[in-house]
Amino acid sequence: MVVPVSEHPESQRIEHSGVRISIVIPAHNEARNLHYVLPHLPESLHEVILVNDHSTDETVEVARKLLPAIHIVDTERGRGKGAALQTGFRAATGDIIVMMDADGSSDPKEIPRFIQALQAGAYLAKGSRFIGDGGSADITPLRRLGSLVLISITNRLFGVRFTDMFCGFNAFWKSCLDYFEIDCNGFEVEAQLHLRICKANLEIAEVPSYEHARIHGASNFRTFRDGWRVLKMIVKEWANGHSVVRTVRMAHAQEKQGWDGLVIPEQIGTVQ
Repeated sequence: MVVPVSEHPESQRIEHSGVRISIVIPAHNEARNLHYVLPHLPESLHEVILVNDHSTDETVEVARKLLPAIHIVDTERGRGKGAALQTGFRAATGDIIVMMDADGSSDPKEIPRFIQALQAGAYLAKGSRFIGDGGSADITPLRRLGSLVLISITNRLFGVRFTDMFCGFNAFWKSCLDYFEIDCNGFEVEAQLHLRICKANLEIAEVPSYEHARIHGASNFRTFRDGWRVLKMIVKEWANGHSVVRTVRMAHAQEKQGWDGLVIPEQIGTVQ
C-alpha cells in the first residue's frame, strides 16, 4: 500500500544530513514565471538544473540572471515534458532528484516534506493534491474527473491506493533509476515514474501538495489527447508485468528517529 504523509506546515528547512539534492525543472517558454520559482528555492541544494525544452523566449537568460549558479541543459532528444525530464535526470549528480514545474504551480516551500519522506525510508515521495492540505487552483472539473478515472483504473490494475498520479511535484532517490528507465516524452511522465517504481516494489509515500494556478502563459496540456496517452501507458505497463520482483528498503532510512510529526519510517507502506 501507499501511506500518505500528514501535512506539517511548520517545517520549512531541509535537514538533509549531507545528502546532495538536485532540483530538475523542465521549462518551455517560462521566462515570465521563473521569478516566482528560482528565487524561492532553498539555499542548501547541491544543484539546480533547468532543462530548456526548445524555448523561443528568454527562459535561459532570465534563469541565469535570477540564479547565476544554475545549470542549464537543453532537451537532448524529442520534445515535451517527459523528454526534458529524461535529460535532467541524466544530468543530475545529486543523491536525490526533486522534479518540479517552472510555471509557478509548485511551491518551493514544500520541498522539505519530500526530503523528509525520502530520508524516512521511501524511494519516491509523490505529490498529491487530494490528501491533507493539498489542493489545486488550476485543475478544471473535466481534468479532475479524468484524473480520478485514470487513478481508479490504475489502483484496480496494480492493487495500489494512489490518490494522485499527475502532480508535477515529486522527489526520488536517483539510485532507483538503476531499476528502470523513463522513456516517454509527454505529460504521462509522472504516471510512468510512479508505476515503474511501483512495479519495482520500491517504497512510496504520498505528500500533500498544493498546485497553484499558472501565473503567465497557457499550459500545453490537452485533456483528451494527453489523457488518452496516459491511459495507453497505464495499460501497457500493466500488460508488461513486474520489472523487479524483490522488495527494497532504503538504506538511508533513519530507523530510530521521529519525523517531525510526519509518518515515521515504520508507517511507510511498501507497494505490493
